[in-house]
Amino acid sequence: MSDLPTPSERKAADTSLGDLLSEVTRDVSVLMRQEVELAKAEVRQSATRAGKGAGMLGGAGYAGHLTVLFLSFAAWWGLGHVIDIAWAAVIVAVVWGIVAAVLFVLGRKEMKAIKGAPETVDSLKHIPDALKRNEENR
Repeated sequence: MSDLPTPSERKAADTSLGDLLSEVTRDVSVLMRQEVELAKAEVRQSATRAGKGAGMLGGAGYAGHLTVLFLSFAAWWGLGHVIDIAWAAVIVAVVWGIVAAVLFVLGRKEMKAIKGAPETVDSLKHIPDALKRNEENR
């Protein structure tokens, strides 16, 4: 092994501390900009995919709605062969009313169960106390 300094060691020995700090700062700045650009590209790609997925889900919802609508018409028409057509319409409407009521009750129950972010709220409540304690120590 030789005791000769490497090119990096020679450069470090010949460069002032201010120049070295300036170089490190510049390198960190470039690295941060590159990371931000990478994050932007990833978010853009994710947003594009999310948009496509949301569009497809919306289309599926619309197609499902039409399916339910036409099945309801078919049930109305089919019941119309057994009973008066007006009563058949009332029966189909009552069935959908029951479905809507059940979904409403279940949805309201789920909404009432939402607690938000209780741990975050609790942490945020402690921040003013922590700041006060630090000010008291000064």
